[in-house]
Amino acid sequence: MKRGSRTFDVIVVGAGHAGVEAALVSARFSSAVGLVSLDLSTVGRMSCNPAIGGLAKGQIVREIDVLGGFMGNATDKSGIQFKILNRSKGKSVWSPRAQVDKRVYESVAGSVVLNNDNIHLIDGEVVDVLLENNHISGVILRDDTRVFSRTVIITCGTFLGGLIHVGQKKIRAGRMGESGSDGITNALVSLGFVAGRLKTGTPPRLDKNTIDWSKAVPTFGDKFPTPFSYRTKSFQPPNIPCHTVKTGVPCKNIIAENIGLSPMFSGDVGGVGPRYCPSIEDKIHRFSHHDEHTLFLEPEWVGSDQIYLNGFSTSLPETIQLKALRTIPGFESVRFFRPGYAIEYDFFSPSQLKASLETKGVPGLFFAGQINGTSGYEEAAAQGLIAGINAMRYIQNVAPLVLARDEAYIGVLIDDLITKDTLEPYRMFTSRAEYRILLRYSNAHSRLLKTSEKHSLLDPEQIFEINSIQERLNIIVSSLDTTLELEHTNRILANCKESPVRQKTTAKRLLTRPSVGIADLPEAVFNKTKKPKIPAHFLSESYIEAEAIVKYDGYIKRQNKQVLRMKKQENVLIPNKFDYLRIGGLSSEAREKLTRIRPETLGQAQRISGITPADISILSVMLVA
Repeated sequence: MKRGSRTFDVIVVGAGHAGVEAALVSARFSSAVGLVSLDLSTVGRMSCNPAIGGLAKGQIVREIDVLGGFMGNATDKSGIQFKILNRSKGKSVWSPRAQVDKRVYESVAGSVVLNNDNIHLIDGEVVDVLLENNHISGVILRDDTRVFSRTVIITCGTFLGGLIHVGQKKIRAGRMGESGSDGITNALVSLGFVAGRLKTGTPPRLDKNTIDWSKAVPTFGDKFPTPFSYRTKSFQPPNIPCHTVKTGVPCKNIIAENIGLSPMFSGDVGGVGPRYCPSIEDKIHRFSHHDEHTLFLEPEWVGSDQIYLNGFSTSLPETIQLKALRTIPGFESVRFFRPGYAIEYDFFSPSQLKASLETKGVPGLFFAGQINGTSGYEEAAAQGLIAGINAMRYIQNVAPLVLARDEAYIGVLIDDLITKDTLEPYRMFTSRAEYRILLRYSNAHSRLLKTSEKHSLLDPEQIFEINSIQERLNIIVSSLDTTLELEHTNRILANCKESPVRQKTTAKRLLTRPSVGIADLPEAVFNKTKKPKIPAHFLSESYIEAEAIVKYDGYIKRQNKQVLRMKKQENVLIPNKFDYLRIGGLSSEAREKLTRIRPETLGQAQRISGITPADISILSVMLVA
């Protein structure tokens, strides 16, 4: 423990992605942050896939960055391949993703945390929390050490009651080779918190030297990549390829014949797994009409002999895993560094949280990450950031930062968690956001910079740099009001196979044509106004965003009107001790769920599964009465 301190403003339990974000943002506002970890050498460890971002997750990383978080910057420093996904679809669902060097990422995370003078490292295991007048006052370690604080953020990942499964073999661990944490679940349950069990899995790590790479197909990132962090100025990352292979009928048959040996199918695993990230056994069982599945071979770090086999998550016995894999072309002689495995772990129903991620039962106690039933580095980091910000605001006795569903994917994530039952590990997708046209990866700065300024989440220099990007975007958009000569206009339309026009038109009007892109417009349109200098990669992105603003204009206006209507319900507060049982007009399901979840606003109540419009109408009348 640095400086021998035993009293803190914030204690963060766990040093994974949620814990790192929580500790760093808390340290921005306090000189007394305690970070507790079972193993301080694993700070920021990427325990599963060597990638950051992806569909909707990339938007979350961008949002984390604008709000002063760490993940985007660390990804830019450790990335080995960057790519925008979903380019074949509308720009509202384009999503950045990066393959990263795990070792570099962990090194960057460890260095930033270790060199932060406001973060005090505590090597130990938290087994209980301390309360004073039902408010949090600290934690108790396994060796009975008491560490005191004004707030506590628990971010234990899969370490709570972690149980690894490989076939019939069971290992108590938080992840392979690392001890789990057993005490804190019982302590929290004794305080009235409701716990459950979830399951996730990871694929085998293969020996690079035992693969015939001539039979695998290389896949590269974008030729002109875009970084995650708005604070990244110079950006020339490598473009190291991943590879793909396909399973076939022999592989499918081996898995099908031995599927009963998988703990998920034998009944050994009680936790519910992620439906949207199924194991190879699930794929064979649920999609039996498919004879092949694509697998991705991802290097875990530069020069690594260890290959992450994305798409082959499994808990089958090691011998069966190997037998099935050796039927795949290129894998005839493949060997493991480590087999795939499933892991069960404890989580706590997130309906027990406020929108600030503070628990409803114990003031000053916050949960973030997989303890709330989520999966994924990005979802965990987002929760850690918000919990860290709100822990400090709790200490300052000011209103918490709560992001709305129309402001950020982070707002969608947290609102879904606290209003919907978590029956499986929660993973973010663009389809979860009803306002996703407003939540583009390329406009995170437009959406959230004012929030960041208001809450002092970025330094003045960083705010200036992001404002410059925003200013350049505004200039590009205003330049589109330029009127083009008729001859020039029709030449552009002809090149884009669009019908001609009979009179002059603006560049903006021209851009509304489906086949016309902003790159088709003459360069002179954008050369009339003095511009702030910004990095080339963000200049390119600003043109993409300007085109989206024009093409989605009608949809954006429509969604903004929907948001205004919804805001009325979001602003109707529900007293914490409101007695739903006395409202006879509510359905039995509504009374039960409203009493259990205790939504903070009428808007939250409306989004609880099973609550009908009729229930909301009755409740709104009672709240106004």
